[in-house]
Amino acid sequence: MLVEMRVRSQITLPSEITKKIGIQEGDRFEVMERDGGVFLCPVVVYPKNKLEKVAKIIKDHEKEPSVVYSSVEEMFNDLGINLGDEDVPS
Repeated sequence: MLVEMRVRSQITLPSEITKKIGIQEGDRFEVMERDGGVFLCPVVVYPKNKLEKVAKIIKDHEKEPSVVYSSVEEMFNDLGINLGDEDVPS
């Protein structure tokens, strides 16, 4: 598919591609250049204060294990972090 560079370095991704891989407005990407090509990799961004809580749990757990989580999702839920789109800043 052919796309055109617009003003302010904007490119519109064809809807067939966005639908196929499930990306939508507001999603964030890491942009990389490799071997003359441009690659977009979807990323999830969490608020810094939530990640600081995760780091504290890990640090405290290394000293003296007190809480054992069966999954990352369980730990995030305990911290009030929803792995859905609601907690991702726009």
